[in-house]
Amino acid sequence: MKRDDHPLLARPETVFGGLSATGLKPLRHLQLGDGMALTLWKRTTPGMEIAYTQPGHHTLACYLDSGDGTQRLDARAGILANGDLCSLPEDHASRWLVRGELRFLHLYFTPENIARRAVLELDCDARLVQLEDRHYTGLPALPALCGQLAAMSWDGADGLLRANELAHEALSSLLRLQGRSPRQQALRGGLSLAARRRVCDYIEAHLAEPLTLGMLAEIACLSEYHFLRMFRASFGMPPHAWIAARRIDRARQLLHHSAQPLQRIADDCGYADLSHFSHRFRAAAGCSPSVFRRAMQS
Repeated sequence: MKRDDHPLLARPETVFGGLSATGLKPLRHLQLGDGMALTLWKRTTPGMEIAYTQPGHHTLACYLDSGDGTQRLDARAGILANGDLCSLPEDHASRWLVRGELRFLHLYFTPENIARRAVLELDCDARLVQLEDRHYTGLPALPALCGQLAAMSWDGADGLLRANELAHEALSSLLRLQGRSPRQQALRGGLSLAARRRVCDYIEAHLAEPLTLGMLAEIACLSEYHFLRMFRASFGMPPHAWIAARRIDRARQLLHHSAQPLQRIADDCGYADLSHFSHRFRAAAGCSPSVFRRAMQS
């Protein structure tokens, strides 16, 4: 896949674009689907300075071989060691000195990935879990996941889906590492915890049916205008994007764990027809529903 084919890598200001501009070349990269991309980098250099400025996507960097004295110049991160991790939010700016034999894995992902996990895995307002600009050292589990991603084959539908699963697991691990930031606890606006849970439960129970803004606003006891603004604040995305993602998640589960025909799955997930379901699933997962099912069964 060409770099420009991937929405996270298409602009020159991305981390990928910044590294490429310095002459670093990726060993391989992959569109994972679900708003994620993966790149394995390797380079031997006597020393060079690189910079990133508001790349427009989040980045998790795992230094498999950290080189000789590689360090961030604009923070007190110290010298990087093998197995160290850095989480870099979409709006960060940083300068790095890289030297020696480097091999590192980058997982690129959208802010919506963190927002969804905040609601689904931590049962909290999406604003309480913003990706932090942090350096992690001495952690065994998450670097091990990144090592698996770097070592495995990314070829074919099976490789893509396995990489996708490991990437999701890595982001969930990163979320648990960061937890909730105390400075973000006092929030204004957004849905109350009770209203957020009512809306979530209603969406999950009615994914097979057409949903409207008016229906959801009524569940939250708000006008459509106020509900739209408060939903976006609490969930990190508008209602239509949240519902679309939940339908894909349900489709994945049904394809993986049931033998239902594709048309039945399309109906159960609220898609107008099988063609629409296949188109939406391929756009999200990077493969057709039938290919996904075969890969899961194998």
